[in-house]
Amino acid sequence: MTNRLWIFALLLLFARLVFSAPTDQPAVRVGVLAFLGVEAANDDWSPVVRRLQAAMPDRQISLVRLDHRSLREAAARGDIDFLITNPGHYVELEAALGASRILTLDSPPAHTPARAIGSTVVALANRDDLHTLADLRGKRLAIVTPEGFGGYQVLWRELAESGIDPGNDLADLKVVGLPMTNVFRALEAGQADAGIVRTCLLENRPTWRETFRVVGARDEADFPCATSSRLYPDWPLATLRGTPPELAKEVALALLAMNAERDGMAWAVPADYQAVHEMFRALQIGPYAYLAEPTLMMLAERYWPWVAGFASLLVGWILYTVRVEHLVHLRTAELRTALAARDELEGRMRAHQEQADHLSRLSVLGELSGTLAHELNQPLATIANYAQSLVRRADDGRLTDSAVREAADEIAIQAERAADILGRIRGFARKRTTVREPLAPRTLAEDAIALFRGMLARAPQVTLTDELPPNVRVEVDPLQIQQVLLNLLKNGYDASRALPPERRRLAVLITDGDGHVCIAVRDHGPGLNAEVRERLFEPFFTTKPDGLGLGLSICRSIAEAHRGRLTVNCTDSRPGCEFILSLPLAAPEDPTTEAQPDHAAN
Repeated sequence: MTNRLWIFALLLLFARLVFSAPTDQPAVRVGVLAFLGVEAANDDWSPVVRRLQAAMPDRQISLVRLDHRSLREAAARGDIDFLITNPGHYVELEAALGASRILTLDSPPAHTPARAIGSTVVALANRDDLHTLADLRGKRLAIVTPEGFGGYQVLWRELAESGIDPGNDLADLKVVGLPMTNVFRALEAGQADAGIVRTCLLENRPTWRETFRVVGARDEADFPCATSSRLYPDWPLATLRGTPPELAKEVALALLAMNAERDGMAWAVPADYQAVHEMFRALQIGPYAYLAEPTLMMLAERYWPWVAGFASLLVGWILYTVRVEHLVHLRTAELRTALAARDELEGRMRAHQEQADHLSRLSVLGELSGTLAHELNQPLATIANYAQSLVRRADDGRLTDSAVREAADEIAIQAERAADILGRIRGFARKRTTVREPLAPRTLAEDAIALFRGMLARAPQVTLTDELPPNVRVEVDPLQIQQVLLNLLKNGYDASRALPPERRRLAVLITDGDGHVCIAVRDHGPGLNAEVRERLFEPFFTTKPDGLGLGLSICRSIAEAHRGRLTVNCTDSRPGCEFILSLPLAAPEDPTTEAQPDHAAN
């Protein structure tokens, strides 16, 4: 019986080796900081694994959950290809190991990835003696770990600016370790007077107001959670020195396509982490620890009982200073190299985005080129007719000054019309770098409509309605926004060109959207079903036989790069679809012109 069991086990092992052969591509290893524990990390980051596995089916996606120290050691050994961690830990690894961010998490409830993380000081609800951060002096404070970003370092800066040194002015700095929920347990057990947790963690407890209170609460605009500190960028996804650039590009493109409503989380282009560098520089920690060099006064205060041995300490201090300076130069050189590599990667990403925008504009021009030739043929035919008329009159001896003047005026008008059409197209197709400037939304819409109508022989009616005051401005790249509006107008034209004339008309409506300007382009075509609407903004998805499926995807990327949104609204109650471009308002200007009435661009 025992021999049969052994034989059966060997057969199972052989079958597993044969039928579960590894894939041709190596595994993609993503290290994450499990600040809430391993199980919570599995739940929080499973959408990333699912998305990458769907985008790269020939690779095995591995999620490695570690604490601060283990994640750094794994990155140093090359055991992971990517890392997802808090901003403070990333800045340290950027300087020490050359980590380079390629994406920034864009997760609710924060409205922007640039202002998403802070620290919240909590105490039991019955602690009426704790209201401000200054009240923490002489109290016991619970923290996860000194390396925690939202769990300690962010609040450390606020305490320092309030004149409190956590190492000297607190009764105890109690380290409770991961997960961060240990802070709540320490407060409930009476082991600390107050504790530090990351922002929005407190709101995960529906009845937290019955048990806890926030100490030192501050008002941060457009941030829905209680915070005791200023806000910093969200978690980055970073590559390491050994990560292949092709793999980094493939992962970045896959995660950028994630949608918060569909996938549970979303990613954005890398945010600016200069605020984290400033915080570390102020605290003299992390890559700026070299700024905390001891001075002679500090040494005198610290070692005054041993003044008799000052001479020997002085010699040791000189040697120590020489070594520190040497390490500073080495670390500074490494930091410059890492920053240069990051800047180079960001430059390549900007160049690729500009190239994609340019190709998208050329694609639109290509699709409209047939009607463009017909539109230019009209002024050219008029010019030819008047020129031939002058020749005939000269041959017949009937050429008069008035006839010459009339023909010359008409030829000049038609030539100016053709030049205006070509000038608009040349400006739209020109490749250039991104330039942001404050402009009136009405001007952007009028330019796009003029270009659209100038490129069509039988352009549909386009009505423009502007409900905004004349001094409203948006800070945008006009060519990129013109590209978005032209794509939307062309899509509306394509959707209704086969319908009766009354349903070919297009409408552009400019309204106020609660701190945003909304430019809506509506057609009266057959509309879109739910399945198409769900995939409408996916790259390479198209309903046109000769389409590339990049227009709306690039348009949404342009809108998000301007901190705006591009959405679609289709209902069964009315025909057609409405695409809405939402852009944030620029700084208000004093009104210098009076409001103009709504008009129709026909």
